Amino acid sequence: MKKILPLFFAFMLSTALFAQEAKQLNIPQSASEPVGGAFYKLFPTSNMWTFLKLDTRNGRIWREQFALKDSQYRFEDIVSIEKLVDITDEKPGRFTLYATDNIYNFIMLDQIDGRCWQVQWGENPVIIRIY
Repeated sequence: MKKILPLFFAFMLSTALFAQEAKQLNIPQSASEPVGGAFYKLFPTSNMWTFLKLDTRNGRIWREQFALKDSQYRFEDIVSIEKLVDITDEKPGRFTLYATDNIYNFIMLDQIDGRCWQVQWGENPVIIRIY
């Protein structure tokens, strides 16, 4: 019994560690981490059907909505088409989005110069510079 008990605990510990590692593999990449080299990145919203597509080079944003059955609910629309930097200053991964507790608001960060914008998507999309 003394030999079996340590083996049992070792087995349980290794099983728990493996389950923890497997669970971590299924976690999607954080929306706040830029993808090096990616021109575009999708950011989930609290609405299960809606993502924000960010052009990480220049700060342009679109809303991407998908649906399982009815195609009328699948669409892309513009949140902000204005480029926030000159074409000579565009770099993949320059801009990223951070979710807020408000379902319709994100904070966009220029990771090179530190400027921030409030990004509001929804019925009346708007992007406002935070000074």
